[in-house]
Amino acid sequence: MILYMIGTYGIFGLIASIALLVHVCLIFGLMSVLGATMTLPGIAGIVLTIGTAVDSNVLIYERMREESHQGRSLVSALEAGFQRAFATIIDSNVTMLIAALALFALGSGPVRGFAVVFILGILTTVITAVTLTRMLIALWYRWAKPKALPF
Repeated sequence: MILYMIGTYGIFGLIASIALLVHVCLIFGLMSVLGATMTLPGIAGIVLTIGTAVDSNVLIYERMREESHQGRSLVSALEAGFQRAFATIIDSNVTMLIAALALFALGSGPVRGFAVVFILGILTTVITAVTLTRMLIALWYRWAKPKALPF
């Protein structure tokens, strides 16, 4: 998946991959704080949230590409990509959060374990896909001073 992201989005794919690694580390850290045990349903929850985090980055990058193709400047395309994808990302994550809360409330045992990891993953997805990715792209822009999107 990391190679695919880098192959498709270049340096932005690398940035997304870094954010993905931080995302997984945050989930493990939060699980450690809660004293949760890693189980097979927990691993499934992590894999599912990795997919949603990748989807969030793809939404942002494709929005950037659309804005760039419409003739916006690079800075404007970067900003618009984040702003326009943000509502979609929040909507999808809130919908998944409602489903995860229902699983937690109605489930027991492994289902509850999956729900806990899934909830943690949803919360960290928003942090890493929007905030961390935005910060890393801003740092890249300051360092590289590009004239166009790298993909």
